[in-house]
Amino acid sequence: MMLGEPSESADCWKKAGDEALAHNIKGVIMMGAHWDAAGDRIEVATNPNPGKSPVAYVHPSKYVDYKLNPDLKTADRCISMLADAGFDVAANPKFDWIHDTYLILIRMFPNGCPPTVLVSMNARFDPHFHVKVGAALRPLRKEGYLLIGSGGAVHNLYRNVWMPMLRFSDNFAQETPPEPWALEFRQAVEDAFVHNSGPKLRRAVTRLMKHPLYRDAHATDDHFMAAMFVAGAAGDEEDEGVYANLTAETWELTNMCNSQFTIGNWPKTLNLAA
Repeated sequence: MMLGEPSESADCWKKAGDEALAHNIKGVIMMGAHWDAAGDRIEVATNPNPGKSPVAYVHPSKYVDYKLNPDLKTADRCISMLADAGFDVAANPKFDWIHDTYLILIRMFPNGCPPTVLVSMNARFDPHFHVKVGAALRPLRKEGYLLIGSGGAVHNLYRNVWMPMLRFSDNFAQETPPEPWALEFRQAVEDAFVHNSGPKLRRAVTRLMKHPLYRDAHATDDHFMAAMFVAGAAGDEEDEGVYANLTAETWELTNMCNSQFTIGNWPKTLNLAA
């Protein structure tokens, strides 16, 4: 699948990782698309030695030897910040990492995982709830942490075209163009991110869940919550005038669109190796 294969998006992640390292990031705070907590709770991963869940159609040699680097100290800080913001939040010391996070980290930081904190979704999939999660952790950006949301612009497994993958192991095969519903919603996602900033970004992204084609594009809500997290983290009044850039895009299984957006700018001073 895309996370395990060379692609334009993978190249984009590597470039983003190189830039992050050049600016001496302290670590990564990340919300994926496969871990959600029940009830009203949100959880933060605190397993000091997490395993990796296997990935369908990706050979284990591409990820089994990569050493994960959970940042337990910053995880405790995230728990405190979320609690102070009014969330029912708890540590999860048994959580094993899933491909939506660790395969991104492998592409971004192939020479070593930076200190990383994983934050769960909430299983009610309330968009405003997840915006508030991002907003609560937003101050960490100013301290040198990179906040990442890993989901999908169009992600409906029921409407993908699976035959090229099943017959030829080719997830990028595009025998026909993406269907109109997928193209239309993908465009709506781009418009929301690149034409809005500050609080308007938060409103535009949450409003996408009321788009008439949203349920066609997302049969389930899990792969769209990371977008809410990012909008919360980069949609404060201080962020007005800072627009997202669409830096790469990869389609797979005909109708699944993976759009890569970057919001914010690095300081002009780089960490240059002597």
